Amino acid sequence: MTDSRLNPLRNWLKALEPSWQLDLDSLVPASADASFRRYFRITTKNPNFGTLIVMDAPPQHEPLDAFIKVDLLLSEAGLNVPKILEQNIAEGFLLLNDLGTKTYLAELNNETADILYKDATDALVLMQLASKPDVLPNYDEALLQRELDLLPEWYLKKHLGIELNAQQIEQLKKSFELIIENNLAQAKVYVHRDYHSRNLMVTEEHTPGVIDFQDAVYGPITYDAASLWRDAYISWPEERVIDWVIKFWEAGRKAGLPMPNDFGQFYRDFEWMGLQRHLKVLGIFARLYHRDGKDGYLKDIPLVLEYAIATANRYIELKPLARILESTRIHKD
Repeated sequence: MTDSRLNPLRNWLKALEPSWQLDLDSLVPASADASFRRYFRITTKNPNFGTLIVMDAPPQHEPLDAFIKVDLLLSEAGLNVPKILEQNIAEGFLLLNDLGTKTYLAELNNETADILYKDATDALVLMQLASKPDVLPNYDEALLQRELDLLPEWYLKKHLGIELNAQQIEQLKKSFELIIENNLAQAKVYVHRDYHSRNLMVTEEHTPGVIDFQDAVYGPITYDAASLWRDAYISWPEERVIDWVIKFWEAGRKAGLPMPNDFGQFYRDFEWMGLQRHLKVLGIFARLYHRDGKDGYLKDIPLVLEYAIATANRYIELKPLARILESTRIHKD
């Protein structure tokens, strides 16, 4: 991102100033994410609005179509997502209401976790109940495979300098096939794809506020649960995770979601889906560093690696994958 976009952004806001009583001098960075998008916060002189959020998404990198489509979809499903107040699709700007600054990550602790995760569970069930095929892109075999391939390409080879031998390449291939087979066998619903503590906001009303959903797809029912409770940024004792996943499974079944009757099967699916995600995330975090110059995610690699090793070790058919992952511990992250 360069500030060459700031002038057109300011010009657009200046045109909106009379309608929204914007204080143009108050524009400050709010956050940036792992993509080309960035966000600003701006104050209004109208007490009914307080502050608003400006999204800057360069059209050549981050077209707004998907964000707008999923925002409306989730809003109709009953989730608390940003309201689109103004849009400039040609230049890649949106004006949104402000869901605040309190992320789940900042607010989660031993005392708050049960109630916050209950709210997140309720929102997740609402989203999944709204699911219909052929609305969002399919989380298909090709996409799952592309994501898994990030592990050997970016984490093992580029980040750690590891060249797998022929046997390890075959073991990795077989492990990926087993993981994808499990993932594709699960019931399909709307998948946020990054439903975790950095993308859920504690709001004054209707918690959680849900953000960063533009990559949503139609895919495995356990994916967002795995994002939430096998979070790359915060970890919990296994017994608490199992308890929260049980509550999600019970709430989903009660609401009529297509969940297995056997919780053991559901938890296995949750684990295997989480493993797919963690292998992908290892590759993504390495790619963010080596390709995009973003080193902030390197500190999160050890937790993600431990999640992946622990899960692979629990299933005999994934033991070879566990051995490969364990061998990376001797390399410096």
